[in-house]
Order: sequence, then structure tokens, then C-alpha cells
Amino acid sequence: MTTANAYPVTQTIRTIGILGGGQLGMMLAEAAMPLGYQCVFLEDSIDCPASLYGRVFHSEQLEDFIAAADVFTLEFENTPTATVERLTDLSKSGSKQGMFPPLIALDIAQDRLKEKQMFQSLDIATVPFMTVNSEAELQQACLELGLPIVLKTSRGGYDGKGQFVIKEDHDIKAAWQDLKDAVSGKGELTPTPAPLIAEGFINFSREVSIIAARAQNGQVRSYDLVENHHHQGILAKTQAPAVGTSHLLKQATDAITTVMNHLDYVGVMALELFVVKDERGNDTVLANEIAPRVHNSGHWSIEGAITSQFENHIRAVVDLPLGDTDNIHPAIMINVLGQYPDISAVLNIDGAHYHSYHKAERDGRKIAHITLMPNDVTDLEPALAKLVAVLPNKVGLDKKSEIEESQLEAVDSLTTFDDKNVNNAKRAAHQADDMVDAEPQIQKVQK
Repeated sequence: MTTANAYPVTQTIRTIGILGGGQLGMMLAEAAMPLGYQCVFLEDSIDCPASLYGRVFHSEQLEDFIAAADVFTLEFENTPTATVERLTDLSKSGSKQGMFPPLIALDIAQDRLKEKQMFQSLDIATVPFMTVNSEAELQQACLELGLPIVLKTSRGGYDGKGQFVIKEDHDIKAAWQDLKDAVSGKGELTPTPAPLIAEGFINFSREVSIIAARAQNGQVRSYDLVENHHHQGILAKTQAPAVGTSHLLKQATDAITTVMNHLDYVGVMALELFVVKDERGNDTVLANEIAPRVHNSGHWSIEGAITSQFENHIRAVVDLPLGDTDNIHPAIMINVLGQYPDISAVLNIDGAHYHSYHKAERDGRKIAHITLMPNDVTDLEPALAKLVAVLPNKVGLDKKSEIEESQLEAVDSLTTFDDKNVNNAKRAAHQADDMVDAEPQIQKVQK
């Protein structure tokens, strides 16, 4: 048992309370331990990945969880806002030392329309969109945005529910009938009234993301742009840094810094982007969505950066100086889905680093990740080929061009890289991709 004299007398924060106990919570706790901090978790699955590193409190034990921690953070953006508001109020009263990130970041990340409107208000380029509250407004959106479009609920939705692809004029009435209940709050996906959002389809060449950390004093440190490839709506591969994107780094860094400053954000955030051509034929990026937490596309940073995203998030939460985000060496991160590989075969590959999430095997479930960092960068692709050969689930990387597959997935579903985070080919990635990072979720919270 840790005793009081195990801490410096100046250390007023000893225990970090994390909302959620999935692999993101586990890796946050791993980063906290060397810095001298313990973690506890609010999570309804007692044997969740994070249980290896600290006590797990059921959501019905909210008061006990609050009493056990000095400062609070979270691992997935669909955390109930009522819980975050309660912890924020405790921090304002001085009885606790903070809830990071701020409530406003969650409110925006949970609402696609607010998210796009925020980008627009900050002069950050994003995909074309319109608000839809009636069938007449949907008709107008189809006319102004041009078909095809994707009609989505602005809140809620999961596993592909809450969206409708409108390819032809005759799809409009069916789309409205399918999703109109969300506007009145009568639907299962959105228990409170919320407008729909219509998004125009864009042609993009690459899917990239940038991760940054913001300290309590406003300091921001950004990581390199990385390139992401998906398989069946789940992140399969991240390459860090993204090759040939140095000309886009400032634009991406400026965008995420602007968002973080606007929200008075504390902690790590990810910003997902499309690379497209502007009207002059030059590369530019469009913002798709934010993830107000540590992110799957930053897992490479554990070995690949001087300070990992997890350590920098902990540093921000406990008000320590942020660490250097420079890339140590080019890396490729691969997600392990459904079935574990032979760990000996994986570690027989030079430069392979294996991270198990200690989860039971299940189809489509994210159960581990592997980062490749061979000494010679020219060995990176050969190492990837060796790794793919020993993976039970090849996550589409055994095909001739996973880039083409990733793009075709987006074209076929007519989505706009809605990862993360909740429910369209890539927001299902927030339920089936990075929200699986927080799996299983808190089911109920006592106010």
C-alpha cells in the first residue's frame, strides 16, 4: 500500500481518476506510474484492461470514485456530460483539482453539427455541410451540396445507424423518413431533439491526423502528421510521420492549435483531416473531426516519439511541463483485431514492439497493437510484410494496395472519414475503432 510519505510534500495530486477503463485508460496509467501517480477508473467492467493498473469503480460507485482521486480525465468522448459537469463543479469549488479536458470539448465532439460549425467559425476548412430540420431543407441541401450526400443525425448513432446515403433524387424522401425522428427527439438514437446534418461528398487522396497536447498554461506541442488506413471501418495502420506531408504540417498544426486555444483545452487532442486539392491544384487539408482524448493514431508515440501522447496527457492533467514531441524514428503502427498472433513470431521481427490489451478474443475487437521501428528505415516496409504474414487477421494489409482499399471503402460508403469516436463508416470507428479503445463503456452514471 502506498503511504503518504511516498510522495514529495509539494505533490498535491497523487491519484488521477480516469473515466473509462479500456486500453486507453490502461496506457494512460502506464505513463502515469513512472511520474509518481496512481490511477483509478470509473468503468462497469471489473476486468477491463485498466484494472491491471488500479482500482476500478462501477458507475454506481461514483461517489467512491470521486473520493479516491484528486484530478480527473477521460479516455473516450462519449462520456456522459452529466458526470463531467459534476467533476467540473467540484473543481471550481476547490474540492478537486481539475477535470480535463473541459466539458465544452465533449459537448462539441458529441455533436457533428456543432463540430462543423466550430471549424467554420474558426476559419478552418472543412467538408461542405448544411443543417437539416425538415424535408424541404433536405431538398435544398441536396440542391446546394450536389448529390451524392450523406445525411446523418448530428448526435448519437452507432454501427452505421443514424446515416443515410442519398445518391439520387428519389432517395430524398426515404432518407427523411428514416431519420426525421431524430429532429423531434422521438428516435432511439437521439432521445433529445437534434437537427440532422447533410455532408457533401469530397474526393480526397489521403486520410491523415495530427495529435497535440496543451498544458494548463496554454503551451501547445504537436506531433508529426501521420497517415491512416482503415479496414472495414476500423483503423488498421498508421504511418508516422506521413511521407511527403511536410508542406501540410503548418496548416494542420495551426488548425489544432486554434481549436485547442478556442476551447481552453487541457490534455491531448487528435484532429482528423483529409488531404485534397484546392482550386489551384495544390494540396490542402480539410478538418473532419476532433477526438478530445489520446487517440489510436498516436499509439506509435510510445516508442516513436521522445514523449508519448500518453505521458504528455498525464503531464498536462497534473500540471507538469509538456515533453518533447519530436519523432525519434519513422514507425508503422498496426492494430491487432480479433485474434492474437504468435508473440514469438512478432518479436522475431527486428524493431517490433508488442502491446497486448489483455482482452478476450472476439471478431473485430481491437485487442493489441504492434509498432514497427527497425533501425534502418529502408527495412520498414519489409518488416511490415513480415508482420502481416504472421497476423491471423491481416486487416486488409495483405492486399496489393491498402491505400486503394481505404479510399474505395470511403467512396463506397460515401462517408467523410467519420472515425472515432460513433457511427458512419468511420464514426463507427469511434464505436468500433477508437471508442473500442475505451471498450467496454460506462453504461450508466449516478448523478
